[in-house]
Amino acid sequence: MSSVVRRIIATSKAPRPVAPYNQAVVLDKTVYVSGVLGLNKDTMKLVDGGAAAEARQALQHLGHILEAAGSSYANVVKTNIFLNDINDFSSVNEAYKECFKKDFPARSTFQVGKLPMGANVEIEVIAASGDVKTVPAKL
Repeated sequence: MSSVVRRIIATSKAPRPVAPYNQAVVLDKTVYVSGVLGLNKDTMKLVDGGAAAEARQALQHLGHILEAAGSSYANVVKTNIFLNDINDFSSVNEAYKECFKKDFPARSTFQVGKLPMGANVEIEVIAASGDVKTVPAKL
């Protein structure tokens, strides 16, 4: 029986976890990134500016975590976005499009009851590591 490698990802370029979890775990060639908040990694406080600013900060941290895992925004296959208020959907979308420019991943966005630390936005992703070839849809 062959074994599968489970690798824990941690980078000092993103905030340390605020509870008992890892920034990401790679299983074989799949990267599972935990939910990321829009925190200043040095102060561990939410950035000012509301949902859009928090989303930009969270996405920047996601980029660092993906890089540490041997992946990138281009290799993201699924994104989950959790919002404190669904009315922030448009402004968070604008921040999202700054990182995901084409061949968008599958995505779900939800309004939730409450996010950790009083955050407005939390973003988690699943990605592939290594070289990935994207084949466009045929309609």
